[in-house]
Parts: sequence; structure tokens; C-alpha cells
Amino acid sequence: MSEIRFDCRGVRVDPYAASPTLLFRLGVTEPEGEAVHAIALRCQIRIEPQRRRYGPGETELLADLFGHPSRWGDTVKPLQFANISIMVPRFTGATEVDLPVPCSYDLEVAAGKYFASLDEGDVPLLLLFSGTVFAKAGEGFTVRPVPWHCEARCGLPVPVWREMIDRYFPASGWLRLHRDTLRALQRFKSDRTLATWDEVVEVLLKEARG
Repeated sequence: MSEIRFDCRGVRVDPYAASPTLLFRLGVTEPEGEAVHAIALRCQIRIEPQRRRYGPGETELLADLFGHPSRWGDTVKPLQFANISIMVPRFTGATEVDLPVPCSYDLEVAAGKYFASLDEGDVPLLLLFSGTVFAKAGEGFTVRPVPWHCEARCGLPVPVWREMIDRYFPASGWLRLHRDTLRALQRFKSDRTLATWDEVVEVLLKEARG
């Protein structure tokens, strides 16, 4: 049996997930057309930020992640995005499966910061595969590892990411704050008789500019 091959054939939003989730459509091929009982597949997904260009607005926002652009040659490195495990069911020759990837909108996490800083284009991703292949062999079956060099590259369109975030956080986002900071903001909100947290932040920004 030849080595199993993998490729990514697109990314879309899972419309039925309980939390933000992307579906990566994986193509799995056994080049000799033999039957595969199953694959216990692991996939590590990395963002490769050095593989795309950035506009002025994106560069400004990414400074929080990578520093001043003059240092990007040293600071722009791959970012870990996700580690996912799935079972690929029985197939002969080739098949396609969905790889569900849960996502976070936490702007304290490097991947979240990166996605939120982009205006357009694609997010360059590298998918690294490992796992175990169970295949037919005579009257029994064989068990062999997915070679470590199996990988695939794909682009996650920024509009797809935004579609997913808008589905769960329409026209909004969230920040994680320390409990003491939240208490101080609550007192500020009460003292100023402000109705919403948006008003609290707007007042604080106006006073900071002044």
C-alpha cells in the first residue's frame, strides 16, 4: 500500500455548531486504490503569517503581536492554531471528510489577535498530519502510522472567519479582564449612571484623549 495523501479542499463555517467552528474539507487518497478500514487521524494546524502581505491598517494592529515592522524578520513566526483528532471512516481509493475546528474570539490569544487584525485576503495555514492507518491485508489487516511528513497548505479566507464570528458575536466582541478591573469599571459605570458597557468605554476613551 502506498502512502496516504491529504489535501485541504476548502474551509466553511459550521452553521449548526453550538460554538464558533470551522469545517476544513479534507481529501484523503490511497494512490493504489486499495481499501482502508479507518484512519485515526491527528491534525496540527499552524498559521504561517510570513506567507502574506499586510496593509497599513493591518500592520498597525499586528504591532501588538509582532512588534515594530522593522523587527518582523525576526518576530514573525508560525503561530499554533489548533490540534484536532478525528476518525476517517472506511473508504476505497479516495474520500472526503470534514475536520471540525473549534475557534475562540479571545483577543488575549495570539491566534485571536492575528485574525482580528486582518482586513482582507487569506490566512495562510499549514496542516500537519499524523495518526494510524488500519488497512486490509490478505485475510487480516495492517496497522501503520501516517508518515510525519504528510502535510497540506490552504488559505482561510478572512470573510469566512468574519462570517463565523458575526454568527456568534454579531457586531461585537469581548475582552477578558481581571476581577478587580471589572469591579472598578462597575463602580465607574454606577457613579456616572451609564447604561451600557459601550458607554463606559466611550467615556473612558474620550477622557483619555482629553
